[in-house]
Amino acid sequence: MVMKGNVTTIRKCLKKKMDPSRYEHTVGVAYTAMCLAMKYGEDLYKAELAGLLHDCAKCYTNDVQLAKCEKYNISITEVERKNPSLIHAKLGAFLAMNKYGVTDMDVINAILNHTTGKPAMTLLEKIVFVADYIEPRRNKVPNLSEIRRLAFEDLDRAVCVILKSTLEYLETKDDVIDEMTVRTYEFYQNEGKEEIRNESIEGSSKVGL
Repeated sequence: MVMKGNVTTIRKCLKKKMDPSRYEHTVGVAYTAMCLAMKYGEDLYKAELAGLLHDCAKCYTNDVQLAKCEKYNISITEVERKNPSLIHAKLGAFLAMNKYGVTDMDVINAILNHTTGKPAMTLLEKIVFVADYIEPRRNKVPNLSEIRRLAFEDLDRAVCVILKSTLEYLETKDDVIDEMTVRTYEFYQNEGKEEIRNESIEGSSKVGL
């Protein structure tokens, strides 16, 4: 049954399918995404929908996720095969369209890119990426209070800090790192440097007036 993007129906379905901790995380991400949407002027329904469905494929084990990707011809990279925790984003985007009835591609892309991010993300993509990291049930991430504060002051900087923290964590675990995560970090790191450079130029111009 396709649910046609009805958040109430989707929430009930996810509660039945997910274990309690995963469901609480999902609700937390949806709530946080809506808060960030209010702060930055994004559509609340889209933020809630993307937040609710970002982990919808995690109802399944890694092996089942992989099997479903093969069944539905969803391409999987070698890095994703070595690090199956990445697969749920692609399968989740597929399920969002074909099971939960989501037709808005901004929502689909927010689900698709919530694990690695990507350069030049849309506002909704950044909101879901950040919300996944800072939602209220998270409690084991270093400097989380500071990142939560930053998320409501400068979303791009929050994205950059999260990516840096993620890469540092993966390096300590000796896990396979997806190249997209590195590319995304480099993009937002350079964006931040460019912003600082522009502010310096603007400041110098004002001094010269």
